[in-house]
Amino acid sequence: MEIIALVFAPFAGGLLGYAAGAYRENWRKALAVLVCAAEMALSLLVAANGGRVSVPAVFAGGLMFTTDGFRAAYAVITAFMWLMASVFSLDYFKEERRNLNRYCLFWLMTLGATEGVMLSGDLMTAFVFFEILSFTSFTWVIHEETAAAREAGYTYLFIAVGGGLVLFMGLALLYQSAGTLVFSELPAAVTAASEEKGRLLAAGICILFGFGAKAGMFPLHIWLPKAHPAAPSPASALLSGVLTKVGIYGILMTTLYAMAGQAFYGRLVLALGLVTMLLGAVLALFSVNLKRTLACSSMSQIGFILTGIAMAALLRDAGEAEGYSVALSGTVLHMASHSAIKLVLFTAAGVFVMSGHTLSLTGLKGKGRGNVLLMGAFLIGALGISGVPFFSGYISKTLLHEGILEGIHALGHLAGGLRAAEWVFLFSGGLTAAYMLKIFICLFVERAEEDGKEEKREDRPKAVRLKTASALVLSLSAVPVVLLGQPVFARALGFYMTGEEGILAFRAFSLENLKGSFISLGIGAVIYFAFVRRFLIRDGKYVDLWPKALDMEALIYRPLFTRLLPGGAHLLLAPFGENRVLAAAGRKALLLLHIAAKAMADGTDALLLLLRRTIFRQKTGGAKEKRPAGIWQVVRRGTDDALKPLMETFSFAMLMTCLGMLAILGSLVILSAGR
Repeated sequence: MEIIALVFAPFAGGLLGYAAGAYRENWRKALAVLVCAAEMALSLLVAANGGRVSVPAVFAGGLMFTTDGFRAAYAVITAFMWLMASVFSLDYFKEERRNLNRYCLFWLMTLGATEGVMLSGDLMTAFVFFEILSFTSFTWVIHEETAAAREAGYTYLFIAVGGGLVLFMGLALLYQSAGTLVFSELPAAVTAASEEKGRLLAAGICILFGFGAKAGMFPLHIWLPKAHPAAPSPASALLSGVLTKVGIYGILMTTLYAMAGQAFYGRLVLALGLVTMLLGAVLALFSVNLKRTLACSSMSQIGFILTGIAMAALLRDAGEAEGYSVALSGTVLHMASHSAIKLVLFTAAGVFVMSGHTLSLTGLKGKGRGNVLLMGAFLIGALGISGVPFFSGYISKTLLHEGILEGIHALGHLAGGLRAAEWVFLFSGGLTAAYMLKIFICLFVERAEEDGKEEKREDRPKAVRLKTASALVLSLSAVPVVLLGQPVFARALGFYMTGEEGILAFRAFSLENLKGSFISLGIGAVIYFAFVRRFLIRDGKYVDLWPKALDMEALIYRPLFTRLLPGGAHLLLAPFGENRVLAAAGRKALLLLHIAAKAMADGTDALLLLLRRTIFRQKTGGAKEKRPAGIWQVVRRGTDDALKPLMETFSFAMLMTCLGMLAILGSLVILSAGR
């Protein structure tokens, strides 16, 4: 019963808060914090008691929830982060009134959906809640309703819808081959379906890219650098700290339970992890926007985690139990560490946004000087993510590094590639230290530039002042970053999450392990002083030298979906060869679906326009309407305002769905042609 309440109570709380907030703003604020506090208590109860529960009559097999160490731990982490972010929101939205009812509604619904994914006992349950949170979290990105927010929302929606469709195709292929999607049943089912290796691999790749879209994995990372700066800072903390882990959860579960023996799959995850790790760090180094830097940093850390998943899979398949234990423990601990670190860093970024109303590093120079608590909390987060000993990122990254070293010794045929992977790992760690040093010095060491005029004392930049809720959240959020850096606590949590006893014997501060950390930190110092200070700072200002021509969305995705696909559907049919009947049927089907996509997009716009003019009674102009009296009128008016931006983008979602249908149809036809 506790598990059901943990998942579904936030949905009910969101609806209740929406109605209450339309009438009394303080009721909504109090209810949001109370629901998150109740979730925290419920998550601890679930972690203590465990259990397994099913909700029948939903889809074919119902919804299935279960708890083990990893799931229970992440249920607690999710609830804690939501509670902290909700308390921080009390300060962050103190001067804002627009769309807060909508924000609160989807804020709590996303909490329930995230808990649903993290506690899912099968891939179909994970998929259902994964799709729910894709839509509910989309409203966070467009909350400000500025041009930048809308563009970021479109990109986020594009990736979410496309990723969901590819994920569903992967689940269909996996179910067809294995006959089940239940995690505990998949290993035996996959072993029994050994003759279906090709289809299982195709399913795994589809699932990888479907979940990878939410995780921010290359090449599906394009939403991440846009969404974080556009979203409010409390939402950015959760987008980075928790929602990316939803995608990682799906990849991890698929790797552990469905992809045993698929060597190519492990190597693919490793390659994508290394590219994601390095590219994210490079983008963060070049960024001149505070939240964009932290967003690209999240992309890089996701790469570290993907590398750990890959090494765990490769070592397990090679029969290296000790190496598997080390890599898996490093993976789950880095997930937890990154969540805690990003809560601290994005909360601190939110404090700067509230005080300076800018995200530009040049505009924020010296704004943190004199605020000891803010500087201390940010420093703890920066040290943690840089992998400095005695802070959370050090132990988890050391375990990941150890996993790569185990692979070099145990996987002789991959030794050369893994040695290169080790240096990518260490260099990416150095880039992490460099861009965090850049941000810290900018905010807390450098002074704001003067315009050559003698400033009066009252005109000089004032230090950022912390409000009560912000100070409380920063203080409490920094505690896990320190705790996870202590070997006793980290080993205990790693054992609880994985059940692998090998973590208990891990010596975090051996000379060999310290050497890896010091190499990365040394690389970071060299990069900062030899490159950042010399090339990325000119005349006291931070300059953006990243080539705009390398924007993947503008370079690849937009041309692909606006130019090539409408007139190039025949490319999907190219592999059919001499099967003219099948090719002709495929072309007709693709043409019909293309017409349907256009009709659905235009028809949806017409339907939404009709709804606005009738049910919601939206006016096109004229005299200003009087404020409605009564609770029902207030709720109706608030609903109209909240739905307007969502309705304007709904046709875009339908268009993306139809494009996904085209891709699915093309893939199915290709598979049929190959038989």
